[in-house]
Amino acid sequence: MALAVFVLVALIGYELARGSQPALHKFGWHFLFSSDWDPGSDNYGALPFIFGTLVSSLIALVIAVPISVATAVYLTELAPLWVRQPLIMFIELLAAIPSVILGFWGLFVMVPWLHDHLFPGLRSMLGFLPLFRGPDYGPCMLAAGIILAIMIVPIITSVSREILRSVPGLQREAAYALGATRWEVTRIAVLSYAKKGIFGAVILGLGRALGETMAVTMVIGNSPQFVASLFQPGSTLASWIANQFTEAIGDLFYSSLFELGLVLLGVTVLVNIFAQLLLKTFAGPSVKPQH
Repeated sequence: MALAVFVLVALIGYELARGSQPALHKFGWHFLFSSDWDPGSDNYGALPFIFGTLVSSLIALVIAVPISVATAVYLTELAPLWVRQPLIMFIELLAAIPSVILGFWGLFVMVPWLHDHLFPGLRSMLGFLPLFRGPDYGPCMLAAGIILAIMIVPIITSVSREILRSVPGLQREAAYALGATRWEVTRIAVLSYAKKGIFGAVILGLGRALGETMAVTMVIGNSPQFVASLFQPGSTLASWIANQFTEAIGDLFYSSLFELGLVLLGVTVLVNIFAQLLLKTFAGPSVKPQH
């Protein structure tokens, strides 16, 4: 039964590769480095969508990780019982909201609010940076990153909270016995002990961000261009597949969309492999006992 998971992933990869054969034969590796997407001349490239996927996911992590870890620490170490349970319930409810509902809310509530309040402030304070220049049309890469952050906060928070709860009480007691303050106990005895588990929670959130489709499609603007400013519309691999699949005409168009799916699967696998390597680096070399 455990091997069935690997078989399922292999079958998904096989079907994507089979559907991608015409595009693979015509474009080869050039597909990954081309920024053209022109159905009229049958020229297709994945680079803008790879870029948009990585940028939007990075924005989501920058926003979500501090909020999620701080919330998990508060719920585990600081919050009184009468506050803890309602907060946990609301976090779980946020995780249960369908992505299309969050997409509607993002399009009709969040994006107008960002356009009227947050984006002008960011432009006035950080306009000297290329990322915060240019006109603001509403749906954009930054809006997609924010909606992704909202979606992955419950995942990272819930897993991090369980990891922090698993830290032995003796760790805290030993730190208090050495004269540590409450914050020092949390930082040294709890967070240091649980850092590998928290990193794993962040990777779970990243996996959700990389593959999210509907909510991102509704707020990112769906432009097949490189994004020089976070205020400009962009696109991700998943959102572009969802946006174009019903309009695809011709075998090569369909095959190129299949290849985008194959690229998304490859990006997800590579990110997880890189995360595992980082995790081993954080763990450090094992110390063998001396006899």
